[in-house]
Amino acid sequence: MNMKKVILYTLCAILFISLGWSLNLLFTSPKLKKSIAQIVPRPLDKYTIENLSKANVPAGKIELGKVIQDTSNFTSYEFIHYFDPTLTGKPAKKLSGMINMPKGEGPFPIIIMIRGYVDKEKYTIGEGTQHGAEVFASKGYITVAPDFLGYGDSDPEPNSTFEARFQTYTTVMSVMASLDSVSKWDKKRSFIWAHSNGGQIALTVLEITGKNIPTVLWAPVSKPFPYSILYYTDDSPDLGKYLRSEIANFEELYDPNLYSIHGNLDRIKAPIELDQGTADQSVPVKWSDDLAKSLLNLNLDLNYQLYPASDHNMLPLWNQAILSDLDFYKRF
Repeated sequence: MNMKKVILYTLCAILFISLGWSLNLLFTSPKLKKSIAQIVPRPLDKYTIENLSKANVPAGKIELGKVIQDTSNFTSYEFIHYFDPTLTGKPAKKLSGMINMPKGEGPFPIIIMIRGYVDKEKYTIGEGTQHGAEVFASKGYITVAPDFLGYGDSDPEPNSTFEARFQTYTTVMSVMASLDSVSKWDKKRSFIWAHSNGGQIALTVLEITGKNIPTVLWAPVSKPFPYSILYYTDDSPDLGKYLRSEIANFEELYDPNLYSIHGNLDRIKAPIELDQGTADQSVPVKWSDDLAKSLLNLNLDLNYQLYPASDHNMLPLWNQAILSDLDFYKRF
């Protein structure tokens, strides 16, 4: 090999090394990463707790539909509510649910009831809150229990696993903003009752809104997201394979902490009654112990009740728990 070829090969090698080094600096620079991040669509940014706290939630109508049952103390109706679950001005979707209206002229206080997980195949309107709602209605409370998108007579939920989850928050927020359309409500006293995953929804809504709404939580799912859903994947047919892949895709674009209740508990301003069965096989007692400790450290008005040998639905002490909830609401 002559000297010219040696020099040529050497120069080519230096050129390629320099080019590779320059490209590495370019593509690892913070400015370029930021530019790339801005190009990639991030449609779920609007559902962070911080962003939802700034969102405009327009008031709508909660319209009474067919009678589900009529008793001497109250009447149960299906209700229909149209709202934009994205809160961005997109076309409205239909939400169904159950409303219990006490007999008499009123006005009455109102309780928004948020259920936990129910299989869609088994779901009927008002499932998961109906029995408690009947007790509250017989004692003079209007109860409003949304079915959520994809359930009852509601429109379908979005295909995105996480957007469907986050739209449960906007659903409750829209219902709250529309309570003035409920006849016989006293326009003053509103409460929340929530069970299991509904407890996670309630805590998130309290963080988003910062409203002082006295709230009862039955065995709430209170661990950080996404562990709060990964915990239950052993019950799925694929043992969580699909959901883990969805979470991996989600975490490539988003910071889960911005959607999780655990870092935002200081936003809560509401008094809370926390009820937990010691024999609960769905929500470990330690979860509620830890939640109670965190809320007390924030100097919140908290009443933590343990029900010995009671399961996820507070059985066999269900009646005792409901009466305790009524006493809690009466304080306000």
